[in-house]
Amino acid sequence: MIDSHSTNWISTLDKRTVERLKIYHDLLLKWKSVKNLISNNSYQDIWVRHFQDSAQILDLVEAPKSWIDIGSGGGFPGLVVAILLTEKSNVQLIDSDHRKCAFLRHVSRETGVPVEVHCGRIEEIIPRLPRPDVISARALAPMRQLLDWSAPFIEKGTIGLFLKGQDVDKELTDISIYSNLKIQMVESKTDPKAKIVLVST
Repeated sequence: MIDSHSTNWISTLDKRTVERLKIYHDLLLKWKSVKNLISNNSYQDIWVRHFQDSAQILDLVEAPKSWIDIGSGGGFPGLVVAILLTEKSNVQLIDSDHRKCAFLRHVSRETGVPVEVHCGRIEEIIPRLPRPDVISARALAPMRQLLDWSAPFIEKGTIGLFLKGQDVDKELTDISIYSNLKIQMVESKTDPKAKIVLVST
């Protein structure tokens, strides 16, 4: 069921995209027993808390041709990005949990949205992948760790988009080693306490 709070956002999407998101929504409910796909208290607010929250980062980049999402979990933001950019961008998802990877592949098949799912440790997989236009993560790790993984890409032109909670300011004090990178804080459109950290050269 589509939450009334997300009606305005959904009205901007084409019919096929909404259909795919509905399939995704239903599969999240069906796979609820898979550990930690999303928190138990967020199943009633999937459209805003997960879909719209993930989708907003597309407003910060222009026509990306390639995208890597690390620690994809239940697919946020990477799988939502793939659905919104279907056939316009190569999206690769990385997660170390085999059950979550199975879920991501299942959603890809059921929606007809092509993604590449890499199951394994981020630090082992990233060096094998070509530099993307964008690298993203949501609620995955402190900024220092995110930059340890992504800086080799960002230093060569990739844009980093990291969805963070209210404690992100504290995390930014621990990344002085990456002083060559530009950090921009963007207010979240779905959570007044959250931020999107945009990292570039």
